[in-house]
Amino acid sequence: MLHSIQRHRERYAGGLTALIGLGAIAESATYGLGTLAAIGPGAFPLAMGVILLACGLGIGLSEEESSDAHDHDRVDLTRPEWRGWGCIAGGMLAFLLLARTAGLFPGTFACVFISAMGDRTTTLRGACILATLIAAFGCALFYYGLHIQLPPFVWSVS
Repeated sequence: MLHSIQRHRERYAGGLTALIGLGAIAESATYGLGTLAAIGPGAFPLAMGVILLACGLGIGLSEEESSDAHDHDRVDLTRPEWRGWGCIAGGMLAFLLLARTAGLFPGTFACVFISAMGDRTTTLRGACILATLIAAFGCALFYYGLHIQLPPFVWSVS
């Protein structure tokens, strides 16, 4: 069983990605697509769903190479990576707690920094640089570019 999962993990990953894409496409149908001049709220989920579906099919249907080519990619599936799982869940929780109270930049920074620490090879300096760059890009894109209602920083005076 374990060897079968290792051999076909690309197909499983592609299938899951395609399934998520189909879900996004189905959910986008409940929103209006709008027009090219005034794009509606369903256009982005539809586009992302189509991209995910295409990527998933491409990954899942690609020809497998010989098993020796992927020996360096072997993962021990008998032992869960609790550190990675905990850091990713902690990063999402940090974003949920900080985004409204501290702002988009601190929330995004905390999310990326904590999640990056789930990789055992990540250094504090590397995680800090990555979190700073992604938080700055996220603020520029979502607040200044797309004008979402979540400010980069929340200044509360008590």
